[in-house]
Amino acid sequence: MFVGAKVGSELASYFQRADVFVFPSRTDTFGLVLLEAMACGTPVAAFPVRGPHRRDQGSRVGILDEDLGAASMAALSARPRQGPALRRKYSWEAASGQFLSSLVASRSMEVPLVQAA
Repeated sequence: MFVGAKVGSELASYFQRADVFVFPSRTDTFGLVLLEAMACGTPVAAFPVRGPHRRDQGSRVGILDEDLGAASMAALSARPRQGPALRRKYSWEAASGQFLSSLVASRSMEVPLVQAA
């Protein structure tokens, strides 16, 4: 099924009705579409390259294999539906929390006032 340029709830409905999402790229390094599919609970079949490998990270909804046919069949048999947990893991709240937890307070961040002459 080719989805084309769908957005929002219409795109989510396509992902939710799909049996598996096959991601045939070897060069897409971010793979946002993988997160969208997994957040909808749709298993993903992809090549074991950097982008998909980093997105799967133990979620058990992504099957990575050099043979996309084999990955697709394995994803069909797994059919895990972990959408809510993945939505929480990749939410704006989670991303913001991760960012804020990485900040380090520093006195050097205070900007001295400059007096006008």
